[in-house]
Amino acid sequence: MDKKFRIEKDTLGELAVPADAWYGIQTARAVANFPISGRPPDRDFIIAHVRVKRAAAVANRDGGWLEARLASAIVDAADKVIAGEHHDQFVVDRFQAGAGTSHNMNTNEVLANLANVSLGAKRGEYRPVHPNDHVNMSQSTNDTIPTALRLAVLAKLPRLVTALERMAMEYERLAEREATTIKSGRTHLQDAVPTTIGREFAAYAFTLRRCAADLASNRAPLGEIGLGGSAVGTGLNTAPNYAARAAEELARLLNEPIRPAADLTAQMQSMADLQRVSHSVRLAALELTRIANDMRLLASGPRTGFAEIELPPVQPGSSIMPGKVNPVMFEMLNQVCYQVLGQDAAVAYMAQAGQLELNVMMPALGSALFDAMDWLTRAVDAATEKNLEGVVVHRDGCLEYAHASVGLATLLNTSIGYAAAAEVAKESQRSGRPVREIVAERGLMTAADFDRLVEQAALTGQLKPH
Repeated sequence: MDKKFRIEKDTLGELAVPADAWYGIQTARAVANFPISGRPPDRDFIIAHVRVKRAAAVANRDGGWLEARLASAIVDAADKVIAGEHHDQFVVDRFQAGAGTSHNMNTNEVLANLANVSLGAKRGEYRPVHPNDHVNMSQSTNDTIPTALRLAVLAKLPRLVTALERMAMEYERLAEREATTIKSGRTHLQDAVPTTIGREFAAYAFTLRRCAADLASNRAPLGEIGLGGSAVGTGLNTAPNYAARAAEELARLLNEPIRPAADLTAQMQSMADLQRVSHSVRLAALELTRIANDMRLLASGPRTGFAEIELPPVQPGSSIMPGKVNPVMFEMLNQVCYQVLGQDAAVAYMAQAGQLELNVMMPALGSALFDAMDWLTRAVDAATEKNLEGVVVHRDGCLEYAHASVGLATLLNTSIGYAAAAEVAKESQRSGRPVREIVAERGLMTAADFDRLVEQAALTGQLKPH
């Protein structure tokens, strides 16, 4: 046999495995069976699943089932992977055997080989540490994979929450800076009463913080795990006090309130808590795409659009039109948000596709949710850093639009009534003359007094009846 390979044997027979691989025969079979997306497992998921194995080794040792020497070797191997080593050995495609059996065995084989070599044995021989008998002791794919999914999402949540809060903070800074920058409000994309850039941006900040809070509220439910349920939630072939001890160890490792679920079977059947996270991510994406659209509209121009704000140029905007600069960061954010909506739909379909004691769609469900969270985190961070932090507000242009707005006739409602104010609005629209000029011409108030009325309306929204 070529020295580049070693021969391993499983219940299906023999197979050549790369000699330098830390994984083994079952992983090699999965690589051959599932050449689908070409995408390896998510990094947070790799680490989360290895943490599950580490906690299991401790719980099995404390339950008297696993020899301390072997448990220590498994723990040491797990710590190496958690620290970032050997991630290239997790090679099973994201679309694989239902429930994640292939990934579970990939992890078992890598940790077993690392442990055995540390004990002076050879990789591929699985003595004294065996992937199934020792690394997988008291476990099943059916309880380790859903637990790892939840732990991986717990790792990603703070990053997405932080990205949203950072964007919100920048909008708050801009809102404070532009608190008195008067502009025309627009409803139905038509002229409306005056407002301020500061008020618009403060509203974006409020919405983003609300999305961040909604996402953060998912943390506690994700800490309820089904580890210890084994194959169908009965706890078959688990060490004494295993579920509680493994959860306690995970809580220590992650500094999270990890605890056994009140019903272990439910946490293997139901993906409702992950679906709820996906819904929160979807909600954030819907709000972000609306805000991104607003930013693109406010920056439209520079001569034939709104041009109320200017976004920092990050690249040339056209291969044919010299000097053109496009709002590319918010265009990118839009695209990511739309993709996130697709990932949420995939999660929803797969969450309802489980049967009886197990949801076999977990590998792809997890991948879809992981992608949505990672993509949105990076997109929000990039848009904030490269565009939002350098926004320029064209205050003179905003004020000019405000005074040109037909919607200013609304300010006359309390002094001359709706019908008479409507006549002023029609005259302004028909003639193209500003409302302030028509008001002064009709002797309703001086142009200067009307300007002060506009400012009062924009800044406070409170007008006294005349």
